[in-house]
Amino acid sequence: MRPLTASKLLSVWERAAQQPPVERALLLLGAGWPEQTTEGLAQLPIGQRDSLLVALRAMTFGSQFIGRLLCQKCGERLELAFKVSDVCVAREPETAAVLTINAAGYDVMFRPPNSEDIRAVTQVVDRNCDAEQMLLRRCVLRVTKDHVEQPVDELPQAVVETVVEGMAEADPQAIPLSLTCAACNHQWLIGFDIVSYFWSEVNAWANRMLREVHLLASRYGWREDDILAMSPWRRQAYLEMIGGG
Repeated sequence: MRPLTASKLLSVWERAAQQPPVERALLLLGAGWPEQTTEGLAQLPIGQRDSLLVALRAMTFGSQFIGRLLCQKCGERLELAFKVSDVCVAREPETAAVLTINAAGYDVMFRPPNSEDIRAVTQVVDRNCDAEQMLLRRCVLRVTKDHVEQPVDELPQAVVETVVEGMAEADPQAIPLSLTCAACNHQWLIGFDIVSYFWSEVNAWANRMLREVHLLASRYGWREDDILAMSPWRRQAYLEMIGGG
Protein backbone atom coordinates (compact mmCIF):
# COMPACT_ATOMS: atom_id res chain seq x y z
CA MET A 1 0.00 0.00 0.00
CA ARG A 2 1.23 3.50 -0.84
CA PRO A 3 0.16 7.13 -0.24
CA LEU A 4 -2.35 8.64 -2.64
CA THR A 5 -0.74 11.20 -4.94
CA ALA A 6 -2.55 14.40 -5.92
CA SER A 7 -3.44 12.92 -9.30
CA LYS A 8 -4.82 9.70 -7.77
CA LEU A 9 -6.75 11.63 -5.15
CA LEU A 10 -8.52 13.71 -7.77
CA SER A 11 -9.23 10.63 -9.87
CA VAL A 12 -10.75 8.63 -7.00
CA TRP A 13 -12.69 11.70 -5.82
CA GLU A 14 -14.26 12.07 -9.26
CA ARG A 15 -15.15 8.38 -9.48
CA ALA A 16 -16.51 8.10 -5.93
CA ALA A 17 -18.38 11.40 -5.63
CA GLN A 18 -21.79 9.89 -6.47
CA GLN A 19 -21.17 6.51 -4.84
CA PRO A 20 -22.43 5.16 -1.48
CA PRO A 21 -19.96 4.82 1.43
CA VAL A 22 -19.11 1.16 0.80
CA GLU A 23 -18.07 1.94 -2.79
CA ARG A 24 -16.08 4.99 -1.68
CA ALA A 25 -14.19 2.82 0.81
CA LEU A 26 -13.27 0.30 -1.89
CA LEU A 27 -12.28 2.96 -4.43
CA LEU A 28 -10.03 4.74 -1.93
CA LEU A 29 -8.40 1.50 -0.82
CA GLY A 30 -8.02 0.29 -4.40
CA ALA A 31 -6.23 3.50 -5.37
CA GLY A 32 -3.70 3.02 -2.59
CA TRP A 33 -3.38 -0.76 -3.02
CA PRO A 34 -3.56 -1.32 -6.80
CA GLU A 35 -1.94 -4.75 -6.55
CA GLN A 36 -5.09 -6.08 -4.90
CA THR A 37 -8.17 -6.84 -6.99
CA THR A 38 -11.49 -5.11 -6.39
CA GLU A 39 -13.01 -8.48 -5.55
CA GLY A 40 -10.26 -9.20 -3.04
CA LEU A 41 -10.77 -5.86 -1.31
CA ALA A 42 -14.54 -6.36 -1.18
CA GLN A 43 -14.04 -9.71 0.56
CA LEU A 44 -11.94 -8.26 3.37
CA PRO A 45 -13.81 -8.24 6.69
CA ILE A 46 -15.04 -4.72 7.47
CA GLY A 47 -12.67 -4.30 10.40
CA GLN A 48 -9.63 -5.22 8.33
CA ARG A 49 -10.78 -2.96 5.51
CA ASP A 50 -11.23 -0.01 7.85
CA SER A 51 -7.86 -0.60 9.55
CA LEU A 52 -6.24 -0.41 6.12
CA LEU A 53 -8.17 2.78 5.35
CA VAL A 54 -6.87 4.35 8.57
CA ALA A 55 -3.32 3.43 7.53
CA LEU A 56 -3.88 4.80 4.00
CA ARG A 57 -5.27 8.04 5.37
CA ALA A 58 -2.23 8.43 7.65
CA MET A 59 0.10 7.83 4.69
CA THR A 60 -1.74 10.40 2.59
CA PHE A 61 -2.64 13.20 5.01
CA GLY A 62 -0.52 12.42 8.08
CA SER A 63 -0.98 10.55 11.34
CA GLN A 64 -2.79 13.39 13.13
CA PHE A 65 -6.59 13.38 12.95
CA ILE A 66 -8.66 16.49 13.65
CA GLY A 67 -12.40 16.33 14.28
CA ARG A 68 -15.18 18.74 15.19
CA LEU A 69 -18.49 17.93 16.85
CA LEU A 70 -21.09 19.25 19.28
CA CYS A 71 -21.40 18.25 22.92
CA GLN A 72 -24.33 15.88 23.37
CA LYS A 73 -25.44 17.69 26.51
CA CYS A 74 -24.84 21.44 26.13
CA GLY A 75 -24.24 21.83 22.40
CA GLU A 76 -20.77 23.35 22.82
CA ARG A 77 -18.66 23.11 19.65
CA LEU A 78 -15.66 20.90 20.36
CA GLU A 79 -12.46 20.20 18.47
CA LEU A 80 -10.58 16.99 19.08
CA ALA A 81 -7.19 15.78 17.93
CA PHE A 82 -6.14 12.14 17.94
CA LYS A 83 -3.70 9.74 16.31
CA VAL A 84 -3.99 6.44 14.49
CA SER A 85 -3.27 4.47 17.66
CA ASP A 86 -6.21 6.18 19.38
CA VAL A 87 -8.83 4.88 16.97
CA CYS A 88 -7.65 1.62 15.43
CA VAL A 89 -5.41 -1.33 16.12
CA ALA A 90 -2.85 -1.64 13.31
CA ARG A 91 -2.71 -5.10 11.72
CA GLU A 92 -1.79 -6.83 8.52
CA PRO A 93 -4.52 -8.00 6.14
CA GLU A 94 -5.40 -11.63 6.61
CA THR A 95 -7.84 -14.19 5.33
CA ALA A 96 -11.25 -13.96 6.97
CA ALA A 97 -11.60 -16.69 9.59
CA VAL A 98 -14.52 -19.07 9.83
CA LEU A 99 -15.65 -19.16 13.45
CA THR A 100 -17.94 -21.39 15.47
CA ILE A 101 -19.83 -20.62 18.65
CA ASN A 102 -22.12 -22.71 20.84
CA ALA A 103 -25.10 -21.01 22.43
CA ALA A 104 -28.31 -22.47 23.88
CA GLY A 105 -27.48 -25.82 22.30
CA TYR A 106 -26.90 -24.38 18.83
CA ASP A 107 -23.58 -24.71 17.01
CA VAL A 108 -23.25 -21.78 14.61
CA MET A 109 -20.50 -21.49 12.00
CA PHE A 110 -20.08 -17.97 10.64
CA ARG A 111 -17.68 -15.43 9.17
CA PRO A 112 -17.31 -11.66 9.73
CA PRO A 113 -19.26 -9.38 7.33
CA ASN A 114 -17.40 -7.84 4.39
CA SER A 115 -18.10 -5.05 1.89
CA GLU A 116 -19.99 -7.40 -0.42
CA ASP A 117 -22.40 -8.14 2.41
CA ILE A 118 -22.88 -4.45 3.23
CA ARG A 119 -23.42 -3.69 -0.46
CA ALA A 120 -26.06 -6.40 -0.76
CA VAL A 121 -27.89 -5.31 2.39
CA THR A 122 -27.94 -1.59 1.50
CA GLN A 123 -29.27 -2.36 -1.98
CA VAL A 124 -32.42 -3.99 -0.61
CA VAL A 125 -32.88 -2.30 2.75
CA ASP A 126 -35.44 0.11 1.22
CA ARG A 127 -37.68 -2.81 0.34
CA ASN A 128 -38.66 -3.37 3.98
CA CYS A 129 -36.19 -6.22 4.25
CA ASP A 130 -34.81 -7.04 7.71
CA ALA A 131 -31.18 -5.96 7.27
CA GLU A 132 -29.91 -7.91 10.27
CA GLN A 133 -31.64 -11.08 9.11
CA MET A 134 -30.24 -10.71 5.60
CA LEU A 135 -26.73 -10.19 6.97
CA LEU A 136 -27.09 -13.32 9.09
CA ARG A 137 -28.19 -15.35 6.07
CA ARG A 138 -25.07 -14.24 4.20
CA CYS A 139 -22.57 -14.64 7.04
CA VAL A 140 -23.87 -17.68 8.90
CA LEU A 141 -22.52 -20.71 7.06
CA ARG A 142 -24.10 -23.51 9.05
CA VAL A 143 -26.39 -24.03 12.04
CA THR A 144 -26.83 -27.34 13.84
CA LYS A 145 -28.57 -28.47 17.01
CA ASP A 146 -28.04 -31.98 18.31
CA HIS A 147 -26.12 -32.63 15.06
CA VAL A 148 -29.19 -31.75 12.96
CA GLU A 149 -29.06 -28.87 10.44
CA GLN A 150 -31.24 -25.90 11.38
CA PRO A 151 -32.44 -22.90 9.32
CA VAL A 152 -30.76 -19.59 10.10
CA ASP A 153 -34.10 -17.77 10.21
CA GLU A 154 -35.23 -19.87 13.18
CA LEU A 155 -32.32 -19.00 15.47
CA PRO A 156 -33.53 -17.66 18.84
CA GLN A 157 -32.85 -13.95 19.37
CA ALA A 158 -30.43 -14.71 22.22
CA VAL A 159 -28.35 -16.87 19.87
CA VAL A 160 -28.48 -14.20 17.16
CA GLU A 161 -27.14 -11.64 19.65
CA THR A 162 -24.32 -14.00 20.61
CA VAL A 163 -23.39 -14.47 16.94
CA VAL A 164 -23.39 -10.69 16.35
CA GLU A 165 -21.14 -10.23 19.38
CA GLY A 166 -18.84 -12.95 18.05
CA MET A 167 -18.60 -11.16 14.70
CA ALA A 168 -17.64 -7.92 16.43
CA GLU A 169 -15.02 -9.60 18.62
CA ALA A 170 -13.52 -11.48 15.69
CA ASP A 171 -13.20 -8.37 13.53
CA PRO A 172 -12.89 -5.25 15.74
CA GLN A 173 -13.16 -2.08 13.71
CA ALA A 174 -12.13 0.71 16.05
CA ILE A 175 -11.44 1.83 19.57
CA PRO A 176 -14.15 4.21 20.87
CA LEU A 177 -12.97 7.75 21.57
CA SER A 178 -13.55 9.01 25.10
CA LEU A 179 -14.69 12.65 25.06
CA THR A 180 -15.10 15.27 27.78
CA CYS A 181 -16.79 18.62 27.17
CA ALA A 182 -14.70 21.49 28.51
CA ALA A 183 -17.81 23.59 29.02
CA CYS A 184 -20.02 21.22 31.04
CA ASN A 185 -17.71 18.24 31.81
CA HIS A 186 -20.12 15.82 30.13
CA GLN A 187 -18.33 12.56 29.20
CA TRP A 188 -19.29 10.08 26.50
CA LEU A 189 -17.90 7.61 23.97
CA ILE A 190 -18.16 7.81 20.19
CA GLY A 191 -17.20 5.40 17.44
CA PHE A 192 -14.90 6.47 14.64
CA ASP A 193 -16.16 6.09 11.06
CA ILE A 194 -12.99 6.16 8.94
CA VAL A 195 -14.92 5.99 5.66
CA SER A 196 -16.91 9.20 6.20
CA TYR A 197 -13.95 10.93 7.89
CA PHE A 198 -11.49 10.10 5.10
CA TRP A 199 -14.02 10.97 2.39
CA SER A 200 -14.82 14.37 3.93
CA GLU A 201 -11.10 15.17 3.89
CA VAL A 202 -10.71 14.00 0.28
CA ASN A 203 -13.75 16.04 -0.78
CA ALA A 204 -12.47 19.22 0.91
CA TRP A 205 -8.98 18.67 -0.50
CA ALA A 206 -10.29 18.08 -4.04
CA ASN A 207 -12.38 21.25 -4.09
CA ARG A 208 -9.43 23.27 -2.84
CA MET A 209 -7.07 21.63 -5.34
CA LEU A 210 -9.37 22.31 -8.30
CA ARG A 211 -9.38 25.97 -7.37
CA GLU A 212 -5.57 25.99 -7.20
CA VAL A 213 -5.28 24.25 -10.57
CA HIS A 214 -7.71 26.75 -12.09
CA LEU A 215 -5.73 29.73 -10.77
CA LEU A 216 -2.33 28.42 -11.88
CA ALA A 217 -3.54 27.16 -15.25
CA SER A 218 -5.28 30.48 -15.93
CA ARG A 219 -2.19 32.48 -15.04
CA TYR A 220 0.60 30.35 -16.49
CA GLY A 221 -1.13 28.08 -19.00
CA TRP A 222 0.19 24.94 -17.31
CA ARG A 223 -1.49 21.56 -17.73
CA GLU A 224 -3.41 20.01 -14.83
CA ASP A 225 -1.01 17.04 -14.69
CA ASP A 226 2.00 19.34 -14.36
CA ILE A 227 0.39 21.34 -11.57
CA LEU A 228 -0.65 18.21 -9.66
CA ALA A 229 2.87 16.81 -9.99
CA MET A 230 4.31 19.80 -8.08
CA SER A 231 5.03 19.51 -4.39
CA PRO A 232 2.48 21.30 -2.15
CA TRP A 233 5.16 23.80 -1.12
CA ARG A 234 6.09 24.71 -4.68
CA ARG A 235 2.45 25.00 -5.70
CA GLN A 236 1.76 27.24 -2.71
CA ALA A 237 4.71 29.45 -3.58
CA TYR A 238 3.30 30.11 -7.05
CA LEU A 239 -0.16 30.77 -5.61
CA GLU A 240 1.24 33.36 -3.24
CA MET A 241 2.99 35.08 -6.15
CA ILE A 242 -0.30 35.59 -7.95
CA GLY A 243 -2.24 36.34 -4.78
CA GLY A 244 -4.25 33.14 -4.81
CA GLY A 245 -2.78 31.47 -1.72
